[in-house]
Amino acid sequence: MDLPKIIFGGKHSDERGKLLFNNDFDTSQIKRIYIIEHKSISFERGWQGHKIEQRWFFSMSGSFKISLIAVDNWITPSNDIKPIEYILKESKFNVLHVPAGYITSIQAIEKSSKLIVMSDYFINEINDEYRFPINYFKQN
Repeated sequence: MDLPKIIFGGKHSDERGKLLFNNDFDTSQIKRIYIIEHKSISFERGWQGHKIEQRWFFSMSGSFKISLIAVDNWITPSNDIKPIEYILKESKFNVLHVPAGYITSIQAIEKSSKLIVMSDYFINEINDEYRFPINYFKQN
């Protein structure tokens, strides 16, 4: 199974203003894109993910905590798997690549944060969505 990774962006400032960029992010696999904006920073969206589909995330405003779990069994996964956590901030144009085989939990850290999510499959192109209750996995 591939591992998640951050694709690092950069920024440039001069007398004209700021430029955020990510020259290492290859968008050729992306088929659809959407934006998530939570009403509250206490809300946690999860656990959901995909056996086949992969996703890319980046914060267009504010910041988010993205927690990932590599699923060991898609029907009844172990509930004591420790999540991997990433923080995405708008001040950097870093993209988190989540390969197939992971579920995510997403929480805004700042009010009015917006997260761009990209996928390599169209909606309803495949039947590959798995959801588990937010409290299914033990908190260590």
